[in-house]
Amino acid sequence: MDFLRWLFEAQIPIGGSALVLREVLGNIFGLLSALGGMRRKVWAWPLGIIGNGLLLTVFLGNVFGAATPATLWGQAARQVMFIGVAGYGWYRWRQARISGSQGQAIVPGWAGNNVRIALAGAMIAGTAALTPLFGALGSYPPVWADAWTFMGSLLATYGMARGWTEFWLIWVAVDIVGVPLLFSAGYYASAVMYLFYGFFTLAGFFVWWRADKREHRSTGAAAVTVGAAL
Repeated sequence: MDFLRWLFEAQIPIGGSALVLREVLGNIFGLLSALGGMRRKVWAWPLGIIGNGLLLTVFLGNVFGAATPATLWGQAARQVMFIGVAGYGWYRWRQARISGSQGQAIVPGWAGNNVRIALAGAMIAGTAALTPLFGALGSYPPVWADAWTFMGSLLATYGMARGWTEFWLIWVAVDIVGVPLLFSAGYYASAVMYLFYGFFTLAGFFVWWRADKREHRSTGAAAVTVGAAL
């Protein structure tokens, strides 16, 4: 109990203000999860779940009685969503590794035009549908930005679980809107981390792109070898 009390009350003084320790730790776990995702390691999912649990308590700070700048229902709800989708991704990547993918949990691939259109449509429709809901719950304005980050996070996490290379670009779209929102709401640690994520996700996109090209080259070479043997 003493540890939990310390965890919920601990702050890191920065200049004339302070950062909530749980916010910093949650984002560190999130960064480690993103690094594991770039390397296609199964351990990325459980680390992400730990970070999501910590950040959930941060964005619902008023509910827990903590002195946080603002309540962001979209940010809080997406932590719950992350945990649920991460369970699916954890299972899917473990199964892929067991079935054999040269030591990697998943083999990257492109979603295809039809899926891209569906993802874009879901992003727009979901944002429009959730904006009045989050507004009614009292989310920090502009409420559409909170809804946008929620929908983008949902689609990006699902895309990562499926092994779609495009999921990195969805994260970029989330960061473009989410970083100004977090700065405005006073969540400076999360804002700085998501600003870093923006560059990190671009790097991740090219890493997965190159991995996809290597996989296709190796598959093609194997096919040629088999053909020659026949």
